[in-house]
Amino acid sequence: MDASSTYQDSLPVSSDALLKQLDDWGIAYQLHTHVPLRTVEDAKGVEEQFMVPGENALRLKNLYLRDKKKRNYLVTLQQDREIDLKALGAELGAGNLSFGSAGRLLENLGIRPGAVSPLAMITGAKKGVTFYMDAAAQEVDVIYMHPLVNDRTVAMKRADVMAFFEKTGCEVSWV
Repeated sequence: MDASSTYQDSLPVSSDALLKQLDDWGIAYQLHTHVPLRTVEDAKGVEEQFMVPGENALRLKNLYLRDKKKRNYLVTLQQDREIDLKALGAELGAGNLSFGSAGRLLENLGIRPGAVSPLAMITGAKKGVTFYMDAAAQEVDVIYMHPLVNDRTVAMKRADVMAFFEKTGCEVSWV
């Protein structure tokens, strides 16, 4: 199965259910639909469809990682930020990090490869996933991310993203 909304009903929390939950919580977002995106390069190819010129926005890349003690991490960074996993592991105090498998991604974050997103912490917070977000997110107005599937993107104001984390019990650490 791919990570598009076609298969969202096989996820622990569907994209539609997530969006309804955001509505119920009064958390605002703008929804955009597009072709399925699996990489930052794919995303850059469709950004002009919905990005607002001059907008102070953060576009993301997300890493689902594990350490040797089998602890799970979701690390969300500005999409063009260079990353050295060894240095990141040292910065997080996690030692050597490696990418988690597709099976563990589904188990711990409730999503498939290609749809990794901070919004997956709706499941991850309950599963003990540790969340790190790029400190640059504290300085932007809008954050763009997938709502658990890779053929949709939501634009959310920073304050609304932080409200989401609070509602889900997700503790944000900055990196």
